[in-house]
Amino acid sequence: MDLGPINPTAMTTETTKILKDAPVKKAKVESFDIARSDETLDLAKDLAKFIKDNKLTTNVQGKEFVNVEGWQYAGSRLGIVPIVEHVINVGNENELKYQAKVTLFDLRHGVMVGAGFAVCSNKEAGKKFYQEFAIMSMAQTRAIGKAYRNILAWIIRAAGYEPTPAEEMDYNTNTAAPAPATAPVPAMQVVPADAPAVAAEAAPSAPVQYATAAQKEEIIRLLNHPVITRQEKTKMLLNINRLDEERAVQAIAKLGSAIDEREGGGQKAAA
Repeated sequence: MDLGPINPTAMTTETTKILKDAPVKKAKVESFDIARSDETLDLAKDLAKFIKDNKLTTNVQGKEFVNVEGWQYAGSRLGIVPIVEHVINVGNENELKYQAKVTLFDLRHGVMVGAGFAVCSNKEAGKKFYQEFAIMSMAQTRAIGKAYRNILAWIIRAAGYEPTPAEEMDYNTNTAAPAPATAPVPAMQVVPADAPAVAAEAAPSAPVQYATAAQKEEIIRLLNHPVITRQEKTKMLLNINRLDEERAVQAIAKLGSAIDEREGGGQKAAA
């Protein structure tokens, strides 16, 4: 049967009308309101599972401290995002030191709801060989964690974790253990000259201080640079959990140097 000539304009108009009248199924996006305690307690349960599943904690002296990624996840579920206000060089010729300020913006209500300041210096233990960009980056990371801590610490506590960002614990993870109380000195004993020598007991070796979560984060960030080869990246990632703090510092320095040289036209190996 011949239906006659087809009018494209009429077909387009009819199709548009059908699509416009059709019911639209909106995707449900779950979010929480920080002003409602019942919702934030539900967030704490969700947060505890997310942190555990993604291993976003650092163990310090038997306690679990949440990495900045976990704090950012909690903030995102509340519609609160970090904004870096500034990163200022406050060092001198003898010290690399940066201060960062981060504010928190509530997307739902369009207002600032918090802020945090933090510093990072190469005078800190474990950061002697950090390059300037790494010091600046860590100051920013710490400021983000600090800003979220100021308003979300109780939610992290409700999730079962310590209410201090793991990156702030870098100040304490490298400190020496307190010296034991001094034992009384025994009275001097006279030993005959011909008495057999007694071998001194070997002093117990100090426990290995493995690379911190912040150091691993920095290594992975550098490995993702385009000038680092896939082979170098694979080799480093396979051994990253075996690095102690000193070797992690050296790895960060080598990767930074390799990136600088390759961007300048050199081809120095990163490993």
